Amino acid sequence: MPLQLLVGAFVSSLNIAIHAVITVLTIRTARMTALKPATHPWRHLVGVMMATSLVLMTAHTAEVFVWSVAYAVANAAPDDANLIYFSFVNYTTLGYGDVTPLAKWRLLGPMTAMNGVLMFGWSTALMFEVLRKTIAQQAYFAPGEPDAL
Repeated sequence: MPLQLLVGAFVSSLNIAIHAVITVLTIRTARMTALKPATHPWRHLVGVMMATSLVLMTAHTAEVFVWSVAYAVANAAPDDANLIYFSFVNYTTLGYGDVTPLAKWRLLGPMTAMNGVLMFGWSTALMFEVLRKTIAQQAYFAPGEPDAL
């Protein structure tokens, strides 16, 4: 059990580092983008939010790949298991249960799920922060503005 916890903590830490880097880059980019004057503020906001969502989805996918590599290195899943699928199912807490980890690695599934829940919550907070900053920098709600939301 201690080895499972150590591996899970290590992989979770890698994913936290990935998410931290993406967070910093996303906030920097959103701030730079928000400072540019927008002729159509609502389109600008839609573009910023779409880009933020796609970047975060890419980060989550990378984090799932990190878990799949960990499953492969630890030999934690049955030989015929698709490790990327298995990682996605655990990370997203979908939990089909059609693939389960080997008995000696059972804690990695819940640890993957815990990591995924934390990263999704973090992403949600980041999306709202980007939305808040972008709206604050632009006159989205100015009275009489034809392109206001």
